[in-house]
Amino acid sequence: MSMRIKAFLIHGLVSISVALLVIGLVFFIWYPSPLAKAVGVTHIFLMMLVIDVILGPLLTLLVYKQGKKTLLFDLTVIVLLQISALGYGLWTISQGRPAWLVFNVDRFDNVRVNDIDNRNIKKAQQAYQNPSWFYPQWVAATSPKDVEENNKVTFEAVFSGVDIAQRPNLYSPLINQRKQLQKKALNIKELYKYNDKKLVQEILGQYPQADAFVPLKANAVDMTVLIDKEKGEVVKIVDLRPWK
Repeated sequence: MSMRIKAFLIHGLVSISVALLVIGLVFFIWYPSPLAKAVGVTHIFLMMLVIDVILGPLLTLLVYKQGKKTLLFDLTVIVLLQISALGYGLWTISQGRPAWLVFNVDRFDNVRVNDIDNRNIKKAQQAYQNPSWFYPQWVAATSPKDVEENNKVTFEAVFSGVDIAQRPNLYSPLINQRKQLQKKALNIKELYKYNDKKLVQEILGQYPQADAFVPLKANAVDMTVLIDKEKGEVVKIVDLRPWK
């Protein structure tokens, strides 16, 4: 086997190893299933990763020539370009990751990092001033008690799309809204209206404690949050449509 082919294979194996680590980070920590589908990141991310993984080793295959004076420089440039492209892609994807799963009146909103309204972030509780770099967190949002401020928030929600769910200064622990969650939770049988019956039965069979649900609003595909109504607790987000 020529050194050129060996260099290509080594670069390819290293790239694949890094890609597997990145996939684990994105799909198991930043976008745990089924949130990757809900946000619509899967196709874009995998396309970016495949291009990055393939391009680096191919460039190595093209430029590698044993004894070449500029070989070290050429390989360094290729690796730096590959790292830069991967870093930029990861940063972009990290800014679109689900940060907060916010109970908002009668549904959950999937709030991404780049959706957050930071204008009044200093007024937020310390726990809500910075989104986690790991899993998205469950919280509740409540409208301001001050009439003037509430009217302002309502106006902005209508005309700019910035609702209470995007405002960390209005967040509180989800447990504080347990009664509201129990009140707004919908009958589990409603899911049969919007989904394949066999699929619903299969998924619900995995979560026998779930007896109600609340819709999850997302930017790509809306999902369903299964609820244990008696306890007023979240059971699991599942890939079922909560409405037509």
